[in-house]
Amino acid sequence: MRVPLLIEQYGWSEALRRAFEPHARAGYVPGRIVVQQREANLVATDAGNLSASLSGRLRHEAREAGHPAAGDWVAVSANTGEGKATIHAVLPRRTAFVRRAADSVQTLQVIAANIDVVFVVTSMNADLNPRRLERFLAAAWQSGARPVVVLTKADLCEHPEGRAAEIATLAAGCPVLIVSARQDVGVGGLMGHISPGETCVLIGSSGVGKSTLVNALLGEERMATQEIRAADSRGRHTTSHRQLVLLPGGGLILDTPGIREVGLVDADVGLSTVFDDIERLARNCRFSDCTHGTEPGCAVRDAMDGGLLDADRWAHFQKLSQELAAAELSKAGTAQEVGRRRLAAQQRTYRSTKRDLRNLS
Repeated sequence: MRVPLLIEQYGWSEALRRAFEPHARAGYVPGRIVVQQREANLVATDAGNLSASLSGRLRHEAREAGHPAAGDWVAVSANTGEGKATIHAVLPRRTAFVRRAADSVQTLQVIAANIDVVFVVTSMNADLNPRRLERFLAAAWQSGARPVVVLTKADLCEHPEGRAAEIATLAAGCPVLIVSARQDVGVGGLMGHISPGETCVLIGSSGVGKSTLVNALLGEERMATQEIRAADSRGRHTTSHRQLVLLPGGGLILDTPGIREVGLVDADVGLSTVFDDIERLARNCRFSDCTHGTEPGCAVRDAMDGGLLDADRWAHFQKLSQELAAAELSKAGTAQEVGRRRLAAQQRTYRSTKRDLRNLS
């Protein structure tokens, strides 16, 4: 009987084995990034967990392509005696939860790679923000994984079922679960969305109870937690890095630091999914190029006037659409600038080569 590989616990599959064959021939071994930190990642391999840094070549390439993320499958050369490894390549990602970096319009930041389910977590206390939830959902649908809305801290809400029904109207058909880790409500239902070998990521603002949720799923206090602030009902940031955790049922959960804002980029599909009701309305306008302003026969404006479309939801859809358009324009401008610099460098190299050849002749 074949002895299962240790990395099979982390989702290693036949498809990954085939994709890894060129790296195996080069003498590397497969691993998955289970803890993502600035200086060194923790990589799970068949030899155990190793502290891994990037090779010089990969570090150089990462300046443009981005650094490996938690959940990535990588090719490493291992020094098991010292518990260290060097990452030489990253396997192609099946899915990825991506946001725009907080300090950049153009730079993409991969929060989680190779995920199957995105748990969009928000608490049912006074910090519940439907507009922020729409933004998170757009990014979650865009990732390629299955989104599930998780409403935590139900014990702090007087009418959790009614609030969940309101949120369900924004959730674009994905499941909406009510959870109270303190009262052990809904945790079992959450496990039903995690199949063995699948990877789930918890996405949500600081203090919504992600680490508490991980502890409930694990059945032990592994993740640090803190109480919410009484002044504004918001939680305190506890998780400081992204960490992939094995669950007793055979699945995996990736706990992430709290994210209060997700800058959308390349999220047209996600935005269309979350705001499908608005896009269907727009298709019924009299004019195909309707700006939904003063034109006659505007189905969007008629829906707002008739109370069928919330004005705040429409305004948020416009805001996110403009944000995406601005990001696309900025990205196009950056690509042109990169191309111009590359061409200039090639021309300098060409002139330098011609000069050297003349000096030799």
